[in-house]
Amino acid sequence: MPLGTSASHSKSGRTTSKMRSASKTQAKQQDAIALLMADHDEVEALFKQFQKMKNDGAQKADIVEQICEALTVHAEIEEELFYPAARDALAEKNGEDLIDEAEVEHGSIKSLVEQLRESNPEDELFDAKVKVLCEYVNHHVKEEEGEMFPKIKKTDLDLMELGAELMERKQELMEEV
Repeated sequence: MPLGTSASHSKSGRTTSKMRSASKTQAKQQDAIALLMADHDEVEALFKQFQKMKNDGAQKADIVEQICEALTVHAEIEEELFYPAARDALAEKNGEDLIDEAEVEHGSIKSLVEQLRESNPEDELFDAKVKVLCEYVNHHVKEEEGEMFPKIKKTDLDLMELGAELMERKQELMEEV
């Protein structure tokens, strides 16, 4: 998965995955926010791939499994490492509500991920569940990237150190998947 720290932005104002591409060795030196945003880009690209799919059940199932794996690992590193550090850093800035909301959103996303893992592309509501999951994830990403991350950047949280911890844990979880 390409990860990087480029600060370039697209016309929409959002950094794109192509703009953030970097080698894996550079990824180890990536700050926490850049790593999480690269994960967001990866999942966004997978959702776009799914949306282009016709009726190939095997390919749909493969893409949805990749989405579920990416979201599961991403949620785990956020909940284990990023959110606790962000909560501490934002405590003085009244930003804890953002963390609470993000954790509630994770619950909804995890529920849909579980439902999708237990179903298959032939199921009547499969495509609808993927679409709703995409909408939930897009909303979550918009809030993190538009509200939470800018506030965290203004704190004294060591994003490089946290980024290294996130990457290490992410690699451990990816080996388990």
